[in-house]
Parts: sequence; structure tokens; C-alpha cells
Amino acid sequence: MFIKETVKGMRDILPAEMEIREYLLTKLKYIYTSFGFTQIETPCMERIENLTSNQGGENEKLIFKVLKRGEKLNESLNLDNPDELCDSGMRYDLTVPLSRYFANNAGQLPMPFKALQVGSVWRADRPQKGRYRQFTQCDIDILGNPDNTAESELIYVTSLFLDSVGVKGNTVMVNDRRILKGMAKKAGFAEEDYNKVFIILDKYDKIGEDGVKKELLESGCDETAVNTYMDIFHGFMTAEDRFSYVEEAFGDAMEPGVADNIRQIFANVALMSGGKFHLSFDPTLVRGMGYYTGTIFEIKSEDFKGSSIAGGGRYDNMIGNFTGTPTCACGFSIGFERLVGALLDKKFKADGTREKVAVLYGKAFTSGDVATLQCKCNALRENGKVVLVQKMNKNVGFQKQKLEAEGYGTFIDVRYPDEIETKL
Repeated sequence: MFIKETVKGMRDILPAEMEIREYLLTKLKYIYTSFGFTQIETPCMERIENLTSNQGGENEKLIFKVLKRGEKLNESLNLDNPDELCDSGMRYDLTVPLSRYFANNAGQLPMPFKALQVGSVWRADRPQKGRYRQFTQCDIDILGNPDNTAESELIYVTSLFLDSVGVKGNTVMVNDRRILKGMAKKAGFAEEDYNKVFIILDKYDKIGEDGVKKELLESGCDETAVNTYMDIFHGFMTAEDRFSYVEEAFGDAMEPGVADNIRQIFANVALMSGGKFHLSFDPTLVRGMGYYTGTIFEIKSEDFKGSSIAGGGRYDNMIGNFTGTPTCACGFSIGFERLVGALLDKKFKADGTREKVAVLYGKAFTSGDVATLQCKCNALRENGKVVLVQKMNKNVGFQKQKLEAEGYGTFIDVRYPDEIETKL
């Protein structure tokens, strides 16, 4: 007996949602390609060595690993290490595959390279509302551009797309991993404790300033370092000019110009958008991926109850892991499933959706009559309408109710073949 339910964490997508998804993807691709981003595709599976390189943060614990096949699997069964059973895994994001893709094909690509990727990714996460084990990611990346014009363009284009599909009240939160490290260094934390400090700081929205201090102390961090860190952090949060505060309070603990780099990004986006998009310098922004090396950013929206709808940053070391040659890179990813879910909750109707007409015919129709009816409906299709030709069910009211749920707003009942000419 077959089982009709999906695998846990996977799901079927019904027509009403599919229509919104296709609308969003069409809009996204139109806007992104108009800025010169080129669509590419990478395999759904990657070599396991690439996925377990300590670059993907907590996501590396959520990899769907793929067993070796045939004789190679048989040989590995005799080994004590279970990791030897796998040689590949399902991709958990699109950034690692993009880096491998560029390293493998750089000779055939322009430099800088502006990539657009849309595809499924897989994480063995605990399923819940809005969180699945298979979901779609939409990424834009600029590879080979070392200056902040890359970040400025990514933030502007992504904000432009969200604004175009009706997501309002957006704030782009911006920080820099070098600022996080500089603040930790100035406070006196041991370098091996930096990641622990960042993970706790990332909980700031949930536990507040006092909660951050409490967890740092409970984690075993030096009390003097914790107190100094919280003083620096509190000063950051309350400063009228956060850019100046970074430079004055702990600028000597990191390379020069980091705060000024963010200041320039703010100015660039303001110029490109005419001041339409709001940016905020957020010292609590961490982002969990281990591959980020510089600027990081997220977009939060009033429509999403404070949670982020997009995120990204600069990852200048990733491609060099494949080639041995450093290549700067920066990217931004849309939380596509979250976006779709929010629009469904709002009963969103896509702009420019074609009018949908259902032509229902009676039981008196022969096969040839249906063919004639289809021909007659072609004139409506040529005028841009979607026309469904379907046999009238016994419970026609219920039939129309189902079709209305799929977006059909016009119904034409043709009960007898001799009504074709008069009703169409």
C-alpha cells in the first residue's frame, strides 16, 4: 500500500500558492537581470568535503548526507568511522555551490561576475510553520568586486524587488564581522571565545542586554572582559553617531576604515534610491555563517513581525578555498518561503494576472463538439485570457467554487452544442 503523505518536512504546493510563487520569481528575475545579474544553475548535491568545511555554521549539522554506492559503500562498511559512508550531500545553501561553480568555470565567465541563482536547498531541520526541510532560495552575488559598490548594489536591488511586490516598512540592518571582532578584542576576550560571544550576542532580540551579559558569564567568559564588553556594547547602542563611536571606542582594535566603509554604503543606497530605503547600523547583527569576512546585512519588515526577510554579506575567502587564489565575493539571499507565506496570509493578488475564464459544457457534447468548442475559445486565448474548457459536473456549484479558488472569475455555461456560437 502506497503512502499519500509527503516525507516529513517536505510538502506539496497547491495551485493558488504556485501562482504567487511564479509571479514572484518572474518579477525577481526581471528586476535582477535588468541590473546585469546572469542566471546560473548548480547541482543539488555537492561533495561532502565542500559542505563540511566549517564555513556553514550550524547548517553543517543539518546536512542530508548521501551514501556511497556499490563497492565503495561495501568497503566503507568495514571502517569504524561512519563519516566514511558518505561522499556527497544535498546543498544546504547556494553560496558554497556558487563558490565551487565560479572556481570551476572562472575562465569562461566575465570578471566581476554577477550571478543570479534560484533553487531548492535541503536542511534536516525540525519542521514548523514556515520552516521546511526542502525550500527555495533566491540569491544574487557579485564576485570579483572588492569595494563597497557591490554591497550598495545588492542592498539597493533587493530592497527594490521587495518594494515592488508590496513588502513595505523595510529596514536594512547593516554591520561588519570585523566590527564584531574588534569589539570582542577591545574587551579582552580570548580569540578562541569570539564565536561563542557572537552566538550569544545574536540572541539580543530575544534576551536583551542583561540576558546577553548573563549568558556570557554563564558560558565561562572572563568577568572583566564581559563587563568591558557590555560597557562598549551599551555605548554602541546609545551613541548618537554609531560610526564615530566605533572609530573612537575600539577602532584601534581592527583595520582602519571599517566604519567609514559602512557609512559610504549608506550614502550610496540613499543616492540610488532617492532616500526611499531605510538603513540602520546594527551592532547586534551577527549572521551565523562562518564564511562571512566583512559587511553583513539583513532586511527586516513590519510585514514580518521583526524577523528578517533577506540576508547576506561579504565572503572574501570562500572561493580561495577551491582555487588557492583569493577572490572577493558578496551576496544577498531572499527568504523566499517566508515571503510567499506572508503574501498568502495577506490574500495577496498578483498584479497583471491574466483573466481566467472557465467554459463548462454539458453532457450532450460529443468529442468532436468539444474540439469545436476549444477552437472557438482560441480567440479569447489570443486576447490574453486563460481559458479552461471542462465538462460540467453534476454539482456545478461546487465545481465553480473550486475553480474560483484557483482564480477563475468568469464562467460560461454551454449546455448544448448549438449554443457554442451564441455564447462565445
